[in-house]
Parts: sequence; C-alpha cells; structure tokens
Amino acid sequence: MRAIVQHGYGSADTWEQRDLPVPVPGRGQVLVRVHAAAVDRGTWHLMTGTPLLVRPAVGFGGLRRPVPGRDLAGVVEAVGEDVAGFAPGEEVFGTGEGSLAEFSLVPARRLARKPAALSFEEAAAAPVSGLTALQALRAGGLRAPGDGEGRAVLVIGASGGVGTSAVQLARSSGAAVTGVCGPTKADLVRSLGAEQVLDHTREDVDATGTRYDVVLDIAGNRPVSLLRRALTPAGTLVVVGGEGGGRLTGGLHRQLGAAALSPFVRQRLVVLVASENAADLAELARLADEGAFRPALDRTFPLAEAAKAIRHLEAGHARGKVVVTLRG
Repeated sequence: MRAIVQHGYGSADTWEQRDLPVPVPGRGQVLVRVHAAAVDRGTWHLMTGTPLLVRPAVGFGGLRRPVPGRDLAGVVEAVGEDVAGFAPGEEVFGTGEGSLAEFSLVPARRLARKPAALSFEEAAAAPVSGLTALQALRAGGLRAPGDGEGRAVLVIGASGGVGTSAVQLARSSGAAVTGVCGPTKADLVRSLGAEQVLDHTREDVDATGTRYDVVLDIAGNRPVSLLRRALTPAGTLVVVGGEGGGRLTGGLHRQLGAAALSPFVRQRLVVLVASENAADLAELARLADEGAFRPALDRTFPLAEAAKAIRHLEAGHARGKVVVTLRG
C-alpha cells in the first residue's frame, strides 16, 4: 500500500511516500481502506516532537508508529477477532493508527458509521476536531438541544478545525456565539453561525466589555487571568489547547495553571482532554445527518502532496480543515 512515512522528528521534509505491507487487523481492530484523512495541529506537534513533554508517550527518537495521521474516513476492508457491529464494505469514520496510508488499523472503539450527509472528505475532517468541540461544549454545560438558550459562548480560534465545529454545535444548542479569528477568516466564522466576530489582530477578548457564560480557548497563549475577565462571575472556561510557551511544555503551562487555580475561584476552569470514542462519533454522525454540523473544508491534497498539506496548515492559511485524499 502507499503510505506516508516519517523518519525522526522535524519539519515536513521528514515525510516521504513509500510502499508498505497492508497491515492485518488484530483483536478488536478494523482494517479500513482509507478514502480521506485529515491533518491538524496535533499532527504537526507529533511531526515536530514538540512540546518535548509529548515524547515519552510517542517515542524519544521518533514516532513509534512511523505513519502519521489519525482522522480518517473510508470503507471496512476486514475485521479482527472480537469485533462486532462492522462488516466489510461499510462506510465508516474515526481515528486510526496512521491514517495517511491506503489502509489503516482502527480500534473498533474509535470507529462509527459514516454520516450519510457527509462526503468522505468531510467525514475525515470530523473525528478529532468534532469530538473535541462536542466534549468542550458539554464541559461548558451545553449537553442537549436548548441548553444554550439565553447563554453567550465565546470561541477563541473559531476558524480552525475545532473552532469551526464548536461554532456550529454551540449555535445549534441555541447559544449566542461570538468567534475570535483573523480578519481574512471572519466571513467563514459568520457563515457558520457566529453572531459576532472579534478580530484578534485589533482587539482582545475582553475589549468590548461583554461577559460570556462559556469561553472555549482553542488557540493562542492568552493568560488565564485575561480569559477570566471575559467570563461572567459563574461562567466556565474550557481550555482546549494552546500554542506558544517554551519548547518543553508549549502551551501546557496555561492548562496546568488553570487546573491549579480552579478550586479557589467561583468560575469553573476546565482543562479538556478529549476522548476518542464510538458513542460520541455516532452522536456527531447524527448531528451531521440532521444538518446541525458540517465540517468546514479548506483544501484537499493528494497523498503524494501530504507534506504540502501540513506546510499549508503550519503557515496558518487554513480556513477549517485540511484533508488528504486517497481515492483514485
């Protein structure tokens, strides 16, 4: 099979296309013929091996799994022992063990049937970003339709994969959504349901005096003290990710700080560690089929140009998700 292989940590120059044996599914695994796979900031962090705190989990000298990528959508090719609910020929989406390849092994617990309303490319863009957005909003108290009525939600990093998902899901709950992004991406964020858009190059999140019931901090390195000023007295801050910081911890220092401060303040400060699971994937599929959620696609690249895809993402040009296609 054709696959992207990475040798050591570094830039996109470490990626090359090679021919590898098709893997065999083991107990609890599903072999998926990949039609599309997505790349995101998580893919970039694993490629570069930064922050350094991630290396004990993924390998000190380089990735333990040489094929990068997690998000995928495709068709079941074969199933391993003790797998129920999936059969060859079914269209699925989820997170695999190296998705930038023609075939990928996926634990059955991280796989669901592809929503009929989405193309393979759109479905491939959904798992990691969609799950993160869904669970972040739940952490903020938006768990069911109508939970957002009368509530104001601020999405920082609203033009990326998680952000574009969060704007749509928060709006579908009935919340009034404000997005934060760059000026060239404001039209996208508005089109997804944001009532207001703040230009992060001109004003910060507390500049207007508006206070939000829920703040999702997906991107950047704003101090927790600044984010708290944008909250109502009993509001919830959900720290999803972050960039910047030192080479050792990256943006993790803010997450650690928020977790340490939370027990001592009235506001809820939540550090989200997203869970990749079949139940929430099925929920995303349901929302997509009902029209409440559709991944925003920026560009697609063929597998041979996967390095270009990650460079495009790294440069900050992406409006939504960047997808690599393997069909044809």
